[in-house]
Amino acid sequence: MVEVTFAKAFHRHVDCPVMSVPGGTVGEVLGGYFEQRPQVRSYVLDDAGAVRKHVAVFANDDLITDRTSLTDAVADGDRIHVFQALSGG
Repeated sequence: MVEVTFAKAFHRHVDCPVMSVPGGTVGEVLGGYFEQRPQVRSYVLDDAGAVRKHVAVFANDDLITDRTSLTDAVADGDRIHVFQALSGG
């Protein structure tokens, strides 16, 4: 199981509790999360299923590299953390 958490900024807009979800890739884990919490999907992914421009997804302490297909590998005991990315100056 992989633990999925969301930064506090998301909690202002949608109910997104910490949840443990099975899967071997970021996409599988997030897909499992969105099956249980479908209202969260549109805050994280665009219509094509890619990570939205102003969202950052970390697997453990590393920013994921595949924002389109979400194929970054994860294993039992790993953590996925979703942040709203900051931009501007």
